[in-house]
Amino acid sequence: MCRLLGYVAARPVAAVDVLGEQPFEAFTSLASLHGDGWGMAWRDGDHLTNAVSSPDSAARDPRYAELTHTPLGAAGLVHLRWATGGLPVAPENTHPFTDGQYVFAHNGNITPISRLDELLTPESTAKLRGATDSERYFRFIRQCIGESGSEASGVTRALHTMMKEFPDASLNALLLTPTTLFAIHINSRAASPPPALSALYDSYEDMPPRHATEYYAMDYRVTPDAVHIISSGLDEPGWTHVPPDSAAMIDLDTRAVTRLDLLPVGPGI
Repeated sequence: MCRLLGYVAARPVAAVDVLGEQPFEAFTSLASLHGDGWGMAWRDGDHLTNAVSSPDSAARDPRYAELTHTPLGAAGLVHLRWATGGLPVAPENTHPFTDGQYVFAHNGNITPISRLDELLTPESTAKLRGATDSERYFRFIRQCIGESGSEASGVTRALHTMMKEFPDASLNALLLTPTTLFAIHINSRAASPPPALSALYDSYEDMPPRHATEYYAMDYRVTPDAVHIISSGLDEPGWTHVPPDSAAMIDLDTRAVTRLDLLPVGPGI
């Protein structure tokens, strides 16, 4: 269970400039809860996908402060991790996950992991580095893209399968590819707040903004030169709720937003 920030802009920007200094400080302050690591990814001027992660808390890691204040690319994402119970806080379990071209960050908890393993081919399983459900979710999406021959159809096929197999899970995620930022907001049957969150606070009023009733919510905004996506936790005006159980792709060149059709895409899917 984590926090997400994604952006596609007309020119390279620092992650802090996506929100502005004070709202970004508020986002980073969520590491007081989501303090089991942080990660970033971006597409740079050479059109290369870069990813950096650390199992340290973003609130105290100087490298996080340095990188988030540097204009690294025109498209990217930031992830603050709150580790699912039982999963180690370790480099190999820290988001985002990458294969060098595609980068993936997840906010949710998918169980049982053994069922996720059953969805993976031996080739996909051999590429796993850590123990998380999130990395397996990523590998399944990459597997479906490879089998489908296109990003849109592969992501759609993977999501439809995941929705069927794990109807009570949050599948919220950001997937950065060489051409597209996919924003996935699928969680209508996931508990909000998660039981682990309720156990940490005496009352809902003590939780960060919207964590009690909309922990898995995602918001977006479109400006003249950018598209921004963020998970709940800020109390800032100017954002619009992402529709429930939906997914969209944002073109990195044009910033055009296209909603995916999550209806069945083939026999048995």
